[in-house]
Amino acid sequence: MIYSADPGTPAGMKLSHPRRACLGIAAALAVSMLAACGNSSTSSSAGGPPTVGVDYPRSDTDFWNSFIKYTPEYAKQLTVTLKTTNSQNDVAKLTANAQTFISQGVKGVVMAPQDTAAIAPTLDQLAAKKIPVVTVDTRPDTGSVYMVVRADNRAYGEKACQFLGTKLAGKGKVVMLQGDLASINGRDRTEAFNDCMTKNYPGIKVFGEAANWDGAIAAQKLQTDLTANPDIKGVYMESSFALSGTLQVLKQRGLLVGPDDPKHVFIVSNDGIPEELKDIAAGQIDATVSQPADLYAKYALYYLKAAIDGKTFKPGATDHGSTIIEVRPGLLEDQLSAPLVTADGAEYGGVASLKSTDSSLWGNNLH
Repeated sequence: MIYSADPGTPAGMKLSHPRRACLGIAAALAVSMLAACGNSSTSSSAGGPPTVGVDYPRSDTDFWNSFIKYTPEYAKQLTVTLKTTNSQNDVAKLTANAQTFISQGVKGVVMAPQDTAAIAPTLDQLAAKKIPVVTVDTRPDTGSVYMVVRADNRAYGEKACQFLGTKLAGKGKVVMLQGDLASINGRDRTEAFNDCMTKNYPGIKVFGEAANWDGAIAAQKLQTDLTANPDIKGVYMESSFALSGTLQVLKQRGLLVGPDDPKHVFIVSNDGIPEELKDIAAGQIDATVSQPADLYAKYALYYLKAAIDGKTFKPGATDHGSTIIEVRPGLLEDQLSAPLVTADGAEYGGVASLKSTDSSLWGNNLH
């Protein structure tokens, strides 16, 4: 049977070295068996949980520490194996961490680039190696990613504007403590807040202060603004990075008083961390927009696994209460819900809010 199956042996030809032929056949069978074993092993490995890389952008804020806590929980639920790094708000470190992931053979990468312009070359390199990327919280200015998972950051600025505009009855002065304008998030929140104020509350003067997501810078600039304008009645913090410093500055100036006191300065933040919810209940701040740290972790990994499995998505409503939009040709973004949160759960400027004690808020369920 072996002879007739060998197309290189003419019919009727006799092998001059039967012993050598037997040895050759045995060797061939051994190689065949080893190859079969190797294929079996590879198949088993391929059928196991995919290994993915998640770069944590920073660990110096309560929001991102919450995201870090949720990520391994959802990795377990979604059956993926994690490799993690922390780029510490440094795009050069993020680039190096991406190289580490490539060397580790990950099948996909989740990242949250804080400099959304400078990350493009790294995205191009990952795309060239067929490693899908999901960005969470931020959207790259250029470059290809499989999915962006974030909330509508323009809505953050608009909701903050409507809240403060309503509380100040359309008149007065407010300080906007901005994030990093190199980030799409900082730009979206800033532009939307300014646009909303100009359109709906022209009687309110806005002092925009670039704080680069840095609490110390934010506190110093708020202090300077209050010194020059002691009649400031509102503060919009583009994230909870400014929370501690803002409260400290107001306390030093005797302005950290309840909302019924005429000296009260109305404060709206963005994030929805547990400390913000406690401060709303205590009357120290007035509102926040709850950015879903839990859902960021869940759906970043969900979409990354879908990418590895070869699934595709298109714009439209999702089965988890959000909407996928196409922000530019070929780039999809799942915009998760981010509600306004207040003490009373009332409506402000046409924007509905949830009470700070609402059990659906992730900040009330973090242990």
